[in-house]
This record gives sequence, C-alpha cells and structure tokens, in this order.
Amino acid sequence: MINPARVAAIVSGAMLSIALIRGGPDPAMAGPVAASTDTAPASLISPQQTGELHGRAYLFRGALGPIFSRGIDSLTEKLENAGIEANVYEFTICRLIADRAIKEYRENPAPIILIGHSMGGFCAVKFAEILGAEGIRASLVVAIDPAHVTPDVPLNVDRFINIFLSKDVLGGGDVRPRQGYRGHYASFDLSRHREVSHINIEKMDAVHEQLLEKILQLATAKGEGDPVPIRYVVPPDMPIELWDSGMPVFARPGDSLQSIAAAYHVPLWSITQLNKGPDSTPLVPGERIVVPRHLMPFVEVSGQAVAASPR
Repeated sequence: MINPARVAAIVSGAMLSIALIRGGPDPAMAGPVAASTDTAPASLISPQQTGELHGRAYLFRGALGPIFSRGIDSLTEKLENAGIEANVYEFTICRLIADRAIKEYRENPAPIILIGHSMGGFCAVKFAEILGAEGIRASLVVAIDPAHVTPDVPLNVDRFINIFLSKDVLGGGDVRPRQGYRGHYASFDLSRHREVSHINIEKMDAVHEQLLEKILQLATAKGEGDPVPIRYVVPPDMPIELWDSGMPVFARPGDSLQSIAAAYHVPLWSITQLNKGPDSTPLVPGERIVVPRHLMPFVEVSGQAVAASPR
C-alpha cells in the first residue's frame, strides 16, 4: 500500500537534491535570483500607505500540492469569498510569480500577503526576500510547516507567523527572525497536538478563520510600542490561537503571572511559557512581563471572542 507521507518525502527530497546540484537551495527560483539583503533598504515602500484595504494574497502549495496541500486551495477560496484578491500556485514557479507580483505592485500598490505549506512555505519566505531586494515590503507572511531549508525571516516583512511541527521530517522548519528584524513575529509548534500532521496542518478551519481575520485587518491593524517576538509549543488539547507578537507589561504590587493572564484575557500557559516562574508567586513591582497580543481584537474566532483588552 502506498504511504502518501513517504511519497511526499521522496518527492521533496528529490526536488531539493536537484536544486542543490544546480547550485542553490531554491528549486523555485527560475531565472536570475535577486540577492537577499541583511539590512532593510532605506527606500522600502510600505503597502500600508497605499490606501488599498485588503491587498493581494499569493498562496503556494508544497510538493505534490494538488494531493497534499488541498487546504491551501480551500484557504484561497475563503479569501476570495471575503473580497480579497487571492491566487494559488505551485511552489516550483515561485520566482515567476514573484516577478509578476513586483510588476503588479509597481502598477497598482497594495499590501502583499504570502502564505505557503511545506515547500510552499519555503517559497513564501524566498518570495519576501525577492520583494525586499526590490524595496517592497510584505505585509504578512505565513509559513505552514515549511521545509527545514527555509531561510530566516527577512527584514522587509511586517508580520510573520510560523505554524509548524518541530519533529516533522516533511516540514519542521523552525523559521526565526533575521538579526535586526523589527516586525511582528510569532511561532507556533504544534508537535504536541497528535491530531495534527504534515498533510492536514494546512487544512484546519480554526487557523483559516484567524488568518482571514488578520488579512482583513491589514490596512488598519497597528500594534503600539516595540513588538516582542514570541515562540510557543502549544500544549495538547489547547486551542490554537495565533497571536501576532508579544508586548511588554510591567508588574504592579500584588501581581503574579496568573493575575496578569486573567487581566489580559489570555491563557495562563501562554504567560508561563514566555516568562519562567511559578504561576501564583507575587512578582517584583516593575518586573517586565511579556504578554501575547493581537494587533486588533478579533470579532469572533471559532465561535468565541479571543483577543485581549489591555487593563
């Protein structure tokens, strides 16, 4: 009996091997490859300044995408139904689509959203690098269990979300922000959720709903203060809530991690993972605590309000 996961692994490995033989880790880059940059160009254009409400979404399937990345097609359809310009592609034509996106942006600027599963997640980050070399920002990049070879988040990305399985051999890309990154960054390792696998991680309705909400907010969502990167291993049986980043708060007399979690309406585990220490032990007044946040409150996710309200 054919094992779909094994087939996907073989195909992904073969594609990566071909890319390495050709002299680079990117099988999606056809034509001249734009040089990535470790510093954000001074002339970077912000799509948020264009006045376009929702922007354009470019979504990418992984290896054998029409079989194993069907959730990306479903998410694309949901975005289109919400009035967002969205198209889905194979990761193998990543460079071609990036060049087309640059042309479209020059002709009619709009926020750029990049989402990809498996090798498609790798493509989404490489796509962002190409935009950065052209002085264009990416408003939101989402990698869903991207390949291990996925590079760090480039400096021209405003919001980055990684949803992955750290123990997965097909994906498992633990993508981190590049040094000097100043955008919003959140990483969610779902390896303790046994019901989630590489071939269903991109199909979760709760994740789709939250990503749709974030994209609809792009033109107006603005986090206050410097964002703090957050990284989570989501506990089993806990809802998957996609915060945008963290924010620093300072303990008041009598505060504990437990009281701060309650005050900001976030689960206690999300506070204790970011800030080591006993749940109920009083904190030192003025002690800095990191709290996860959404840039804007969600109206509804999976039937319940989830965003925090500052106290």
